[in-house]
Amino acid sequence: MILNYIKIAWKVLLRHPFYTFITLFGISLTLTVLMVLTSFLDHLFGTHYPEGKRDRSLYITRMMQMDTTQNGRNMGPVSFNFLRDYAKTLKTPERVGISTMMGFANTYINGKRIKLNTKYTDADFWYVTDFQFLEGKPYNEQNIANGENVVVITDDLRKQYFEDSDGSVVGKYIDIENIKYRVIGVTKGSPATRPYTYSDVYFPYTAPKSNYQSEGLRGMYVGIVLAKDKADIPAIQEEFNSAVSRISLPRTENGFKFHTIKVGANTYLDDFLGNFLQGEETRRTIFFSIIGFIMLMIMGLPAINLVNVNVSRILERASEIGVRKSFGAPSRALLWQFIIENIFITFIGGLVALLLSFLIILLINTSGWIAYADLTINFNVFAVSMGVCLVFGLLSGVLPAMRMSKMKIVDALKA
Repeated sequence: MILNYIKIAWKVLLRHPFYTFITLFGISLTLTVLMVLTSFLDHLFGTHYPEGKRDRSLYITRMMQMDTTQNGRNMGPVSFNFLRDYAKTLKTPERVGISTMMGFANTYINGKRIKLNTKYTDADFWYVTDFQFLEGKPYNEQNIANGENVVVITDDLRKQYFEDSDGSVVGKYIDIENIKYRVIGVTKGSPATRPYTYSDVYFPYTAPKSNYQSEGLRGMYVGIVLAKDKADIPAIQEEFNSAVSRISLPRTENGFKFHTIKVGANTYLDDFLGNFLQGEETRRTIFFSIIGFIMLMIMGLPAINLVNVNVSRILERASEIGVRKSFGAPSRALLWQFIIENIFITFIGGLVALLLSFLIILLINTSGWIAYADLTINFNVFAVSMGVCLVFGLLSGVLPAMRMSKMKIVDALKA
């Protein structure tokens, strides 16, 4: 019986190509937009290379210093000394990695300037991240203690600087800002959308211009705190807050006297939202409310269109319903027919949307718009979106069908 209903549904779709196009266009466009949007959000906030441990990581990225009036304030990254004294000494985490925010430098090859994004890190930075080394290895504590001028570069920089080299570049030298550094490793690059790991070249924090010896609480460094388990995150945050509370205040730095500081070890999403929203308890609610509203708007307009098209399509088939009822078709059979038709057309629209999403995401990943982009399909979101479209389709199709199925045969034939 179900197979017969599917055959009827297919014939109906072919008989009314305009209605079919409008319905499929609404479903597939809605799902495609949702899939690409959620894929990009997952790319920004999800656990992906080279931050494959992001789900059990906390980020210490900025400190706010305030005077007694709470109106005068300074805010920015923290110093290496602060992270060494108040993050590295924590007992609960598995490891704490330190790196600078993104910096800039230049190198030249054959008279051509190459603009570089730079990052200074400690050895634990390579432990708390999941960089894939294509050759060589990261620098370690011994390299740093010896003050060696070594660097890790990305595969893209290797291609640009050592363009004529067919073999390994480990052990070769690269001149950056008139200082020669020995390449110790080559790693697959990180997407630019991951600011705490993205760079073209990575230096030990003891390299020139790192400013790791600057005193004070503020500086140019961030910390990535790796928990042994996700369940340890609240304990780490509590331990860190306790350590920070022991800082002697008030203090004066760079001519600014402050009596209060705010600095936290936050998950990546909370850290990101903290750049725009204040209030730890409300910012997630605000963020998800905005995302939910956007998705509701994306879903709402095609859903209304889908309702109108389905109502028109079913009302147009009133005479067909009357004929089938005159031959003894029960109301239940008519309802099942329209349910199967709506499920059938929704799944066709879903397959079209899935194909379009794959193509668009593939285009983004290969276009170079986002370096090292790794957008993926979120099948959980796809399934939920399909379900929502199916519900709208059923509501818009079944309710008019129920009304039509209860009509008298003569009235249905007249309609």
